[in-house]
Amino acid sequence: MADLKKIMEELSELTVLEAAELVKMLEEEWGVSAAAPVAMAAVGGAVAAAEEVEEKTEFDVVLKDAGPKKIQVIKVIRQITSLGLSDSKELAETADAKIMEAVSKEAAEDAKAKIEEAGGVVELA
Repeated sequence: MADLKKIMEELSELTVLEAAELVKMLEEEWGVSAAAPVAMAAVGGAVAAAEEVEEKTEFDVVLKDAGPKKIQVIKVIRQITSLGLSDSKELAETADAKIMEAVSKEAAEDAKAKIEEAGGVVELA
């Protein structure tokens, strides 16, 4: 069996041009391309990232702004969260407050619609 450590040391001593020439020689000798696995890894990573986005099942409802009808927004926050008046008021007055965390898409969209109907600005994260 080859001494892999010795081979690694010898490869470390190559210049960039010598390494590129070695790659070409190996590609010709073995009939392979060194670029194909790298391209496939990049495509595979992009596909995995796209699948992660599609698989998102939990959402946060974030209040960006209570708007001009803050009292109505507070009422809606109390309704959808079962919080008390002071806690709901505090959320309505806090920038980027998470009204609901890790809820289903349907629940998040329902909460968003209710808050926006009351005059608030909401973002799903």
